[in-house]
Amino acid sequence: MSVGRLVIISNRAPSVDGSADSGGLVVALKDALSKNGGLWIGGAADQVEEPAQTLRFHERPDFDVALFETDPQIYSDYYLGYSNSVLWPAFHGRVDLIDVQSRYASAYREVNKRLARMVAPALRPDDQIWVHDYQLIPLASELKSLGVKNRIGFFLHIPLPDLHTFMAIPDWQDVAAWFGQYDLVGFQTRRDLANMINIFRHALRGELRANGHIGINGREVAIGCFPISIDVEGFRQLAMNGAQSTDPAPLPRLIGVDRLDYSKGLPQRLSGYETFLANHPEYRSKVTLLQIAPPTRDKVQAYRSIRAELEHLSGRINGRFGTVEWTPVQYIHRALPRDELAVLFHYSRVGLVTPLFDGMNLVAKEYVAAQDFADPGVLVLSQFAGAAEEMPEALIVNPHDPHDIAEAIRTALDMPAAERIERHQALYAHLKVHDVAHWSAAFLKRLKKVDDLGLDRVARFPDLNLRLNAIG
Repeated sequence: MSVGRLVIISNRAPSVDGSADSGGLVVALKDALSKNGGLWIGGAADQVEEPAQTLRFHERPDFDVALFETDPQIYSDYYLGYSNSVLWPAFHGRVDLIDVQSRYASAYREVNKRLARMVAPALRPDDQIWVHDYQLIPLASELKSLGVKNRIGFFLHIPLPDLHTFMAIPDWQDVAAWFGQYDLVGFQTRRDLANMINIFRHALRGELRANGHIGINGREVAIGCFPISIDVEGFRQLAMNGAQSTDPAPLPRLIGVDRLDYSKGLPQRLSGYETFLANHPEYRSKVTLLQIAPPTRDKVQAYRSIRAELEHLSGRINGRFGTVEWTPVQYIHRALPRDELAVLFHYSRVGLVTPLFDGMNLVAKEYVAAQDFADPGVLVLSQFAGAAEEMPEALIVNPHDPHDIAEAIRTALDMPAAERIERHQALYAHLKVHDVAHWSAAFLKRLKKVDDLGLDRVARFPDLNLRLNAIG
């Protein structure tokens, strides 16, 4: 099969003129899109009461952008409703936060069906399609129902839960079947890969084949592990350039940068920091925690609740330990420019990345990339972040245990320079090779190799762990 354009489809599109291409995904895919001519299809920033029935095309020098519009109420039920009040909490293990509304599921299916009707006429026979993330899981199924024969890959940026958590989604078997309509499904971690195999087995009677693919109903689905990354050299350069004109913090700084989301473990992190200050009074007035938590999805009650909890905890810690001269927690509830974040990472002694459950967490990689080779800081990383599979030289912690976080903070602050340098060298060496360009190239290379095979090549493997290292 010849390789034509790369067609990226995501919930959000890049800027139509290329003026705001600092986002990680756009940076990751620009080269791949421009190589053979590319098209990025995504949702318009503003939804309208009378949405257009076709894609709106915009030409850029490097690739084309096409926008789709949706009725505001349907979009809200699709995005804030099903995507972020059903799938997001379920995929992050918070089944207690799932909000089941029949209109949410209907809107989710309708948006994907409508998008497929708009995308199909824009495709060429040799296009390769790459769909991104949980908002668009049904899209391959909808495209194929319209007769689309193109090779279609899917990448899940967030974690995939285990089978029993996945089954908390009311229509979980439909969701599993939608995954099974792709030619290649990519995940961040081996953990997610194992969960997908188990879900396919139970929902669709999928069988693992000798080539590492899954046989489902007479066709193959390729699966693989493709850990996403960052533009390592680019982010490092941002940090170095900014540091030349910025002075370091007066006190050793701990830093956390996270969207204000319940999956990020922010209350648990602050509890760990509070435990650290309580158990190690010698550090009071000698360190500070800068927590940057930009708002997200404020219309969802769970997000309003986490904001209130975080503000309460930071106020409690400052009231308990603070002095006129020293504020233990500096809390910023807004986004900061990427170049400013790079400098803050550079001048922070400890990077705290402690999500309760995360697909990857690129903040961990940005923190490492921004460090001074001669005097690097220390990364404290949750065992439940996808990044932990790639970054064993970080201090790995259980984010649910405040004492574990507290002791990791103390260890990081007390760590000799030689050990800090050794850990950082190992982390940076891995990142430099496995950067964002490596991620996109690995996925697209695998997608090009996908072929259609029959069930005569099925091989059953009772021990899943024996097969995981052969996949990806």
